[in-house]
Amino acid sequence: MTVFTTVTTKNAVVPATVARAAAPAGQRLTPGAAARELELRRGEFELAVQLGHVRTVPDPGGGQRRVTAREVARLRAAADFPEGLRERVRTVGTGEGADLLGIAPGRFTKLARTGRLTPVRCYLNRYRAVVWLYLADELVELALREPELLSGRHPVPDDGRDWRARNWRGRRIAMLARQTDDQWEQAAAVASALDSAHLAEIVRDPYERACLRRLQPETFRIHPESAIAQAIVDRVLLADEPDEIEWYRLRLVEALADARDQCPAPRPIGDPAGERGVPAATEPVTRRGVPAGVGPVTKRSALVGVESPAPRPLGRTGPRTAAPAARPAGPERIRRKPAPQEGGAPVQRSLLRRLRRGK
Repeated sequence: MTVFTTVTTKNAVVPATVARAAAPAGQRLTPGAAARELELRRGEFELAVQLGHVRTVPDPGGGQRRVTAREVARLRAAADFPEGLRERVRTVGTGEGADLLGIAPGRFTKLARTGRLTPVRCYLNRYRAVVWLYLADELVELALREPELLSGRHPVPDDGRDWRARNWRGRRIAMLARQTDDQWEQAAAVASALDSAHLAEIVRDPYERACLRRLQPETFRIHPESAIAQAIVDRVLLADEPDEIEWYRLRLVEALADARDQCPAPRPIGDPAGERGVPAATEPVTRRGVPAGVGPVTKRSALVGVESPAPRPLGRTGPRTAAPAARPAGPERIRRKPAPQEGGAPVQRSLLRRLRRGK
């Protein structure tokens, strides 16, 4: 009896024995090799992974995630390969998207600004302008689902607000979180939407902040000396409205709690806090009415009634201990003239004694 399994490639149905026999179990391909096997450009392959069309597995050596040969065989066995896979990751800009929907570019831009269309990618062009890209499949779905948006009066933006960057941030972080099982990488994805001030307020431990910065996903490749381009990128990457900032702060608290439960952040060998798996120099965020130190922050407590810790200067890491007794400093730093009532002879007599010794 032939066993069939359904794969998510345009409803194509292939025998399970074909997919299993195509590649031995355990063989893993690098992203470049997998992209060649799937006849995709590197950018198309990355987007296919982010959207979940191509499943990846962790690399045992700790490098980039890889694609099993069995997964490649599953995708290649689809009846519409490779055109179907390419079509699912095809992106269009404003002009091409407007042509696809049969509307003017101005209407397309207004649909995107009002949040009817969510960008999937963006980049800076030579003029340092942000270019938004959209999935062609999603544009067709919108036209079929809400055809009234393509004609009649133009949609009016909400008080002139532009939802493209905000919707893109949420989509990007969700896609990044789906790609990994590592809790610190998921926390780094959430932290990428907050500026350094908010990050320092929530993540007190400098080693944890360094871990988040190291794992932060790269989005834009710009010249490091281009301050203007960096400012534009920050406006796209970072949350800029109070409700959005608060939402990412709550998500970061939850993600940090999960990451600390999984493993402590890397820190120098011999650090007492690192040996016990306790975040050093960290003021725990607690539930309202529950003092710090009662227990770990859970998902429920992180999302309900979170109190942001007050900022404090960075200092030495490790558990707080009683301060040792102060050692007297050298005489050149703390020596002072004794008052005539203190410590024996008055000042005039001590000066006279030194003059006599000089003779």
